[in-house]
Amino acid sequence: MTTVSETQRVNQPGREEAVVRAGEQPVQHERPEEWGWHGETGKKGRIGAWFTVFVLLAYLVGNHEGRIEDLWLVGIALTIVAILLWDIRRRKNAWRSR
Repeated sequence: MTTVSETQRVNQPGREEAVVRAGEQPVQHERPEEWGWHGETGKKGRIGAWFTVFVLLAYLVGNHEGRIEDLWLVGIALTIVAILLWDIRRRKNAWRSR
């Protein structure tokens, strides 16, 4: 014999109505920021980015003969540096910088 649980409709502000079991509450909205999905990497991420720049530039020293690799390494390193400098300027002018 199968038992059927009763359900009820619950209005949610700003969302469509929910169907929940009788006596239960619908799942409340959780902000993505609370889980860190839209957060920043913070100080450790910036340190890691600078470390990455130095590692990329360290690859310039080696026994390879072609210079195309050097152009790519320097280009990627300069792109990361540009992003880091933009981030420094953004955090300096931000209302709440990390």
